[in-house]
Amino acid sequence: MIQKHTLSIGGLAQAAGVNVETVRYYQRVGMLSQPAKPLQGARKYGPRDIKQIRFIKRAQALGFTLSEVAELLALGKVSSCRETQVLAEIKLESIGARINDLIKMQETLLQLVARCNAMYESTGCPIIEALVGDE
Repeated sequence: MIQKHTLSIGGLAQAAGVNVETVRYYQRVGMLSQPAKPLQGARKYGPRDIKQIRFIKRAQALGFTLSEVAELLALGKVSSCRETQVLAEIKLESIGARINDLIKMQETLLQLVARCNAMYESTGCPIIEALVGDE
């Protein structure tokens, strides 16, 4: 187990599965605190910092933007489950809309590819023609 505040920024990045610039970025935008730098030596990080970065990355993997992750972090400090649930429900709606858009895109592309497959000799490509459009 990692002892309290024993990791360099590089060690923190490696333990959290990110690069050093990601850690620095999270510090710049206020999503991760920056420990005080001792007179002699480098800043040291601990398990709480790893946990914070992993929280950010997991939330991003669920589709939350960094600003939404910042909201989740703030809500986590006050244990507001209801407000967190509302954010998650909004994210679910957004994901559902994106899925519907992706399904429409898939259907359109399937139709265009089928049109290409159905054409034996043609001067134009149905996909290119659809993208150029007359509208």
